[in-house]
Amino acid sequence: MFVAFQTISRNSSLTGVLRRSMSSIPSTMKAAVVRETGDAHALKVETDFPTPSLGANQVIVKNEFAGINFIDTYHRKGLYARDLPFIGGQEGGGTVAAVSDEAAAQGINVGDRVAYSVFGSYAEYTAVPAAKLLPVPDSIGLDVATSCVVQGLTAHYLVTSAHADLIKSGEWCLIHGVAGGTCQWAAQMAKLRGFKVIGTAPKGKADIASNLGCDELILLDEVAGTSYEDYESVDVTAKVLEITGGAGVKCVIDGIGKATMDISINSLARRGIFVSFGNASGAVPAFPVLRLIGKSAYVTRPKLLDYTVDREELVWRAGEVFDWLQAGKLKVAVDTTFSLDDAAEGHMYLEAGKSKGKVLYKI
Repeated sequence: MFVAFQTISRNSSLTGVLRRSMSSIPSTMKAAVVRETGDAHALKVETDFPTPSLGANQVIVKNEFAGINFIDTYHRKGLYARDLPFIGGQEGGGTVAAVSDEAAAQGINVGDRVAYSVFGSYAEYTAVPAAKLLPVPDSIGLDVATSCVVQGLTAHYLVTSAHADLIKSGEWCLIHGVAGGTCQWAAQMAKLRGFKVIGTAPKGKADIASNLGCDELILLDEVAGTSYEDYESVDVTAKVLEITGGAGVKCVIDGIGKATMDISINSLARRGIFVSFGNASGAVPAFPVLRLIGKSAYVTRPKLLDYTVDREELVWRAGEVFDWLQAGKLKVAVDTTFSLDDAAEGHMYLEAGKSKGKVLYKI
């Protein structure tokens, strides 16, 4: 069971006396920084970037791992604008190195094992609001815990909330790209929620996709050098309609984007919902709302921040994910770990579609 800091930190304190900071925190640190947007080589490793200062209600985390996610590549390219310069990443895991008075009052101690999602995780140290910290149970490795924070929580909100309860247990859900990072989680969680799952995946990753519990798999040819499969190699909509007896699916979870938009809309059942959450093949173009009238369909373009709006919701989602992990109900594949010194290579690996699970930096 997921528990609060007051319980976990009681065992993690090194001396039993509250320690507020590690004296070894340096004034500068190694970080992967974007000063101009562009390709993967825009991510430059700097060894003298200023270490963040500790603010009220914050802790400083000494990072052990940072997760590499597609949204990081969108920030690097400028698709999702951020003020320059910035440290890449928004998913990390490590140990608490310094604690504000306010965080200490919540039971957070130096040495606690934590994971989090805030900007600036591609670095040796990150300042994290105490409200964003997730205590990591001793039975879960920091690499796996770091993998949970963006991909795991994204998958959780996609299968529990983003569909607005327009899909019920026993009904069909189509999930594109189930051999990829987030949707490996989503396929397994959808089954835990009682949905019947149709997954799409490239033939070269059939071994990964076949172990996720999908009721049906649609395997497609690969597009060399990309992170997505060839959605013109199979008539996916026809396959979906065949599987569902002509009815279509009540929910489509789509992180592919431009290449799958038409498939997703055309595969919907009456009053089904198209959940578009990613742009692996390019951004979904604008389309007239009248396209949805044929099935009185719905569409949403959600993001994780709107489904972790407060501490209570964050802890609830993380609690379910960690509980499933500890119970053996979720399989988490950490595919590859890059050194932070190889920051550009990590992005290129992800964007080339080589990953068969989570990709991390070891800090």
